[in-house]
Amino acid sequence: MRLITLIVLLLLAPLALADRFQLVLEVPRMHVAEYHAPYLAFWVESPDHSTIVPLGLWYDGRDKWLKDLRQWWRRTGRSQQAPYDGLTGATRAPGLHELDFSDVKALQALPTGHYALVVEAAREVGGREVVRIPFDWPPQSIQKHSANGSQELGAMQLTLTPDQP
Repeated sequence: MRLITLIVLLLLAPLALADRFQLVLEVPRMHVAEYHAPYLAFWVESPDHSTIVPLGLWYDGRDKWLKDLRQWWRRTGRSQQAPYDGLTGATRAPGLHELDFSDVKALQALPTGHYALVVEAAREVGGREVVRIPFDWPPQSIQKHSANGSQELGAMQLTLTPDQP
């Protein structure tokens, strides 16, 4: 039993020491005749767009509409294969959604620098929107960055927390 406990603690230790990257995102409720939940793509990019770290993709399984996430598609989507590096999930209903990308290995491997979290939304029979939230990585102290969408996206808050030594 002690051996199993030790193994579990050793497996969880790297997660406890990782920098935290958490996002709270609002999908606004829209009062339209034909509502479809938006497709969303999340990624991190450097200011010159040379570094791209895919974080997540919400869609309903129909690849047909993924090209409507234009920036995601051009920067990283068309070079990936379904299921898009295991980052996919279903579209979400209107409301607040908490996302934790802390366990994305490529994010933890980013060199020190300035980056932006990019959130792109596109909705069938609707609009599209891109919001960027600039941040510095890795966090030296707790950082909270906010942004607001104007149509397809609502309020967003990115919280970065440094690892605990």
